[in-house]
Amino acid sequence: MTFWAYMLHCNAGRFYVGHTDDLERRLAEHQSGVIRGFTSSYLPVSLVWSQEFTNRDEALAAERQIKGWSRAKILALIRGHWPEISRLAKNKTGLRQAQAERA
Repeated sequence: MTFWAYMLHCNAGRFYVGHTDDLERRLAEHQSGVIRGFTSSYLPVSLVWSQEFTNRDEALAAERQIKGWSRAKILALIRGHWPEISRLAKNKTGLRQAQAERA
């Protein structure tokens, strides 16, 4: 069975990240507003990124990871700009280390 992590661009410039085992059905549910919650408050929505996984745990892990990313890193992912994602990840790690050293 195939699973997906996906990202929607919502009204007001917001992003929604989720995972599913049926991307087309889930996208239609978001677009129609049938799913109550975040996306129904920010219609319309459009799919801007998705990745296929072999199991639900991997898709959920990707969803959770992306939800912790900065807006800049999310935009780099949408563009598929892997060097920028890597640079932003290193900057965040370096920032955490500097903060820990000051504490």
